[in-house]
Amino acid sequence: MHSVVVSAPAKLNLTLDITGRRPDGYHTLDMIMQSVSLFERVTIKKSGGLWLAMPDTQIPLNETNTVYQATQVFFHETGLLAGASITVEKRVPVRAGMAGGSADAAAVLVGLNELYGASLSQKELCALGARVGADVPFCIQGGTARVTGIGDELRPLPHCPRCWFVVCMPEAGVSTPQAYARYDEIGTDTRPDSAAAESALRRGDLPALCAQMKNALQYSSESPDTKPICDLLRAHGAITALMTGSGAAVFGVFSTERAARTARLALTARYPASWVLRPIQNGARVIARR
Repeated sequence: MHSVVVSAPAKLNLTLDITGRRPDGYHTLDMIMQSVSLFERVTIKKSGGLWLAMPDTQIPLNETNTVYQATQVFFHETGLLAGASITVEKRVPVRAGMAGGSADAAAVLVGLNELYGASLSQKELCALGARVGADVPFCIQGGTARVTGIGDELRPLPHCPRCWFVVCMPEAGVSTPQAYARYDEIGTDTRPDSAAAESALRRGDLPALCAQMKNALQYSSESPDTKPICDLLRAHGAITALMTGSGAAVFGVFSTERAARTARLALTARYPASWVLRPIQNGARVIARR
């Protein structure tokens, strides 16, 4: 085997609550996260050094990049004297709250594990991923999960009820550190009940689940597009609409594909970056070996 191709899905936050702040400054969270059918595609080839390419993006290709960090963590942990040539085809918007960078890191850990036969378990990969970023463990596991701690404690949940998501990304993204800093300043006017949302998931009750979908960061979001997009989605039949993660992407939940596609079409005149997506039940996975 000389190369692998890894597909890594984006995520949405069906709920996001902030439960505290640790002495080291990290916020503790209680969330329900969901993998969706928008994928990063990462090709990894064996190499004597480390080469990284992200065509058609402005993302820095240095030690601040999650792909670089994941590669360094993997080789340091395994002790392998090897390298990799990595090409990332970006499809998830940047600064959207959809874990695109974390999905890339997850893909690298899963792909290198396969390519070099390291035989690390998913639990071990998740532990490595937590050293790169809080969302990386979820992006490795994927599916539907209750996520607590700083994002490093995962509990798998039953599949999300049958539905479609219309996801809309405004032109301007949101800085995650700035979003949390603003939350610390002004707080929130809304909190989800993730336990009630989990109960609805276990019953397969989509309306009850949607009733609990809230994001504690939405109040403090500085994105001027959050409310207009939510209003447009609801006006076109969304059961509920909210921001994902720290923003700036917003999504609406629809019970039929037809309604979702009609809503997306209505959005595109003003917000061309939008997708109709489905909930899926996997994280990063190898889809090709050569």
